[in-house]
Amino acid sequence: MDRIDGLKQYVKNEKYRTAMELPKDQTENYEFLAQGEYNINYTFFHPVMNRKLVLRVNIGSQMHLEHQVEYEAHALKLLESSGRTPKVLYVDGSREFFEYGILVMEYLPGETLDYHLELPKAAECLADIHSVCLEESCGLLKPENPLKAILEECEEMFAVYEKSNLGGPDKKSRIRGLLEKGWRQVNAYKNEETYRCCINTELNSTNFLVNGPESAAYLIDWEKPLYADPAQDLGHFMAPTTTFWKTDVILTEKEMEEFLNDYIKYVEGRYPTEGVKERAYLFARINCLRGITWCAMAWVEYQAPDKLIFNESTFKKLEAYLNLDFLEMIDKLIGECEEYS
Repeated sequence: MDRIDGLKQYVKNEKYRTAMELPKDQTENYEFLAQGEYNINYTFFHPVMNRKLVLRVNIGSQMHLEHQVEYEAHALKLLESSGRTPKVLYVDGSREFFEYGILVMEYLPGETLDYHLELPKAAECLADIHSVCLEESCGLLKPENPLKAILEECEEMFAVYEKSNLGGPDKKSRIRGLLEKGWRQVNAYKNEETYRCCINTELNSTNFLVNGPESAAYLIDWEKPLYADPAQDLGHFMAPTTTFWKTDVILTEKEMEEFLNDYIKYVEGRYPTEGVKERAYLFARINCLRGITWCAMAWVEYQAPDKLIFNESTFKKLEAYLNLDFLEMIDKLIGECEEYS
């Protein structure tokens, strides 16, 4: 906890300890669990509750939200009935005692998703989450046109790389060409209102926790939830820029088709799934662009010498995604999927 100034002092303050029903004098030990680009997670054992919990420190917002940690906690509370997400026990975004947001939630067991063996588990998990019916006034951000919203986000992220003197001209040109192709496809698509629910938008394999063939799978890391088309989640899950992120896996057409069929089966009519497969394939193509442009932006940010969170494995993946051969593969994939638009 030494890497974050003030965190040791925060867990000793009276407000936190009273709210968490912890003994007045600290006895619990906080151990590093994992980190992303905007959050650092620790585990600790609650001596009164007699259970393991996760303390999440939020240091930034991909969504440019002033109250990022409260937004994430709100989404988790909305999804509690699904049984597929961690329960929130404490949230503090006041920055009264500490400069970052704090979220405490239950610790869920499980291993990282194996794409080749556990796609049905992921399909079942997402079906239960997406089938939690919410009102439009649920408090989540609702993009008017989700596909265009993704591309607008892509443009914003790519601008960081495109304007930087650190980026390679050939890579800038190739990514710009990919974005133009994406805009043509989205502009040709007739945007119609569909069923909306709370979607995760960041379905990497490490965000799933799987507990064997007879047990439930969970989905953690709800940093960027939206009230949007569930097909957006399905497309992001299948996109090669997602599957390749923490593994070396790129799903085959057969695996994607079987995943979508399983998903519809597990929904069991809880929401209308007509057209969800076709929309999922389109979202998969556009999410490839989101993955590429995020990597371009993050690559520039990783050049900063004072970056608080630096993942060596992440930096290597950024390099891989910006390789011209990888960009060529994404270009061909987008072109080959025209039939689904």
